[in-house]
Amino acid sequence: MVVFCDFDGTITERDMIISVMERFAPDGWELTKDDILSQRISVQEGVGRLFSMIPSGQRDELVAYAKQTARIREGFGEFVEYCRGNNVELLVTSGGIDFFVEPILAPYQISQIYCNQADFSDETIRILWPHDCDDKCDGGCGMCKPSVMRKYPADRFTRLVIGDSITDLKAARQADFVIARSFLLDRCREEGLTLAPFTDFGDVKACIERLLQLGVSA
Repeated sequence: MVVFCDFDGTITERDMIISVMERFAPDGWELTKDDILSQRISVQEGVGRLFSMIPSGQRDELVAYAKQTARIREGFGEFVEYCRGNNVELLVTSGGIDFFVEPILAPYQISQIYCNQADFSDETIRILWPHDCDDKCDGGCGMCKPSVMRKYPADRFTRLVIGDSITDLKAARQADFVIARSFLLDRCREEGLTLAPFTDFGDVKACIERLLQLGVSA
């Protein structure tokens, strides 16, 4: 069993990109957010556009703000330890940015974190995409969760996706099982995907325990 877990709004109680934009972006950034959620523009285009609104000189303030305001969803630490103890491979697959994802997750010592990167060398922040779409994806993901999942073939692994938003939808469509909340939960229900809802990581852990009891191999 391999778990692909989102970060923003999943591990954290709030989406950290939205939180950062509320604090640092100029008026009008919400229009880009709405374009992403309605799929009028790709996640990659939208996230790049959002961060290009913020001066690179605010780097230290951004990092400090993210670390001070991030709230980890209840039960996450216990869930990480459960995965370690039960042969469940845990990957964090995040459309978030390294300058806040990595410091926030550092206490949990997770070895596999996939996220986007920020370049502060220009006047405004430029987002880099080290995990871009492969040739089997239709493009625009930014951090392409389906491409990461394809490194774990369906004939060899049971693949679970945990998430909450539009950035998790493509991955959810190719997962064996989805554990979802918020926007993702509604969309997965509309599409008839195999899923369970969650509020915190106690729910996630209980769901995986049930799957293992039903004979899903770890």
